[in-house]
Amino acid sequence: MEIVQVLDVLREAFMTILTVAGPVLAVALIVGLIISIIQAATQLQEQTLSFVPKILAVIVTLIVCGNFMLNAMITYTEKIFELIATL
Repeated sequence: MEIVQVLDVLREAFMTILTVAGPVLAVALIVGLIISIIQAATQLQEQTLSFVPKILAVIVTLIVCGNFMLNAMITYTEKIFELIATL
């Protein structure tokens, strides 16, 4: 296996990781930012207040995007297995 092939596999792995984890992380970031702004505006400094909305938003995101994320991981895994078979 050449260096170019290894780099292609790594690039595709990183892109798959970003594709799978990106939506969940983005939603958690946005919800956390909104809750932080609300807490700063109302001067509520309760640490646990932001966890429940974030968890609910992440669960909803996983339900909505779960099929897409699973298909992306399956596609990448199939490509890796095909590449292993050609070695």
